[in-house]
Amino acid sequence: MNCSISGEVPEEPVVSKNSGLLFEKRLIERHILDYGKCPVTGEPLTMDDIVPIKTGKIVKPRPLTAASIPGMLGMFQNEWDGLMLSNFALEQQLHTARQELSHALYQHDAACRVIARLKKERDEARSLLAQSERQIMPAESTAVTSNAALSNGKRAPEDEDLGPAGKKLHTGITPAIIAELTDCNAALSQQRKKRQVPPALAPIDALERYTQLASHPLHKTSKPGIVSLDIHYSKDVIATGGVDTNAVLFDRPSGQIVTTLSGHSKKVTSVKFVTEGDLFLTGSADKTVRVWQGSEDGNYDCKHTLKDHTAEVQAVTVHATNKYFVTASLDNTWCFYDLSSGICLTQVSDAGTDGRPEGYTSAAFHPDGLILGTGTSEALVKIWDVKSQANVAKFDGHVGAVTAISFSENGYYLATAAHDGVKLWDLRKLKNFRSFESSDSETPTNSVDFDHSGSYLAVASADIRVYQVASVKADWNCIKTFPDLSGTGAASFLFLFVLGQTCS
Repeated sequence: MNCSISGEVPEEPVVSKNSGLLFEKRLIERHILDYGKCPVTGEPLTMDDIVPIKTGKIVKPRPLTAASIPGMLGMFQNEWDGLMLSNFALEQQLHTARQELSHALYQHDAACRVIARLKKERDEARSLLAQSERQIMPAESTAVTSNAALSNGKRAPEDEDLGPAGKKLHTGITPAIIAELTDCNAALSQQRKKRQVPPALAPIDALERYTQLASHPLHKTSKPGIVSLDIHYSKDVIATGGVDTNAVLFDRPSGQIVTTLSGHSKKVTSVKFVTEGDLFLTGSADKTVRVWQGSEDGNYDCKHTLKDHTAEVQAVTVHATNKYFVTASLDNTWCFYDLSSGICLTQVSDAGTDGRPEGYTSAAFHPDGLILGTGTSEALVKIWDVKSQANVAKFDGHVGAVTAISFSENGYYLATAAHDGVKLWDLRKLKNFRSFESSDSETPTNSVDFDHSGSYLAVASADIRVYQVASVKADWNCIKTFPDLSGTGAASFLFLFVLGQTCS
């Protein structure tokens, strides 16, 4: 007995009371729900009109194809053919996917090559532009000199700008400027007495856990080497001066280069931010100093090119007023400039030991701004009164050129670095009270720096070491040593910034 709908033997047979026809239960129930009538006679039919039939276990008969061996072989053959066709379709899809991936990889490689070529062309264009600027600048200087003397971009008659010995005359530091420096000194001294240790200062245990987080190539690999560095703390921007004649401004949070400043013809020996405003200073071995003006789009334009020195400019330091700055050069002079106009107010020279010239290799202002410290190529440290430009103290004892100097935040100590290591000087008694020898006698100490709180001192030589600042009589303990990771065997510079939990 077969179902009147499917024509097969039902698993759950039911019969209609009205027509007596046999149905599969699940099929007739669905038909009644959809149409409400008998699928054969068309008469009205409800669920109450069907009666289940109790039967024994129903064994479905085998299909004809499975009733004999030839039929089963045919069925297996059909299934095998279907499987092979499906496998062939999958292989075709895989081949197509591989071709598309190959095309995508080829396009990516071509795009990388185009980008590399464009970068190379950009670098070549920048190099040609810098060369053109360097060629134009001497020609302009020669043309202007033939007609009139030029000082910081301002024309004036020769007899007014040149003295009897052929040297430039300078207006000097006026009483108004001296009064401004004195007022700044008084204000800073008063603030220092009330200043507390910043709560954000990294404690010793945190400093001991400092490790290198990232490394960023900022300068050209054809002329590798970074010789100067400065940090703008409020903007978290790092400036570097390189052997490749460029200065680079790097945004630390984003890890991106803000801008690359080109214009110098030799290595950039000193870089310095002006804390207030968008001014930036660079000194170079090409004997010039450049004042850069920042714009809203992040670019910097050269505002002044200063040519008062006759030898390499080794250091640039900004006064606490952010209105004046000093440059130090191997020509045995240091210059005091007005920042806004770029005018050299005074150029100070001093006879070297035994009459030998002593080029200046480093310079830094005292935190209060009325004292200037300079280091010389003859291992001598000189302390100057800025108001009178008089040399008020000299410290000797180093071996080799004094590569870096740094005043402590409280103004009591001076740290100086040279080939033989670092020496600490008590400015109240004008004497050396402690020395740190270089960890490698063959490697000079290239940099030394107090942090802004005056709590730590960092020294860069064959490695970088951080000391805890103490008193004259107490020990200055080394709390952290950073190995040199440059591969050169010498750490060329450092800048300690533990207030913001960053050390570079």
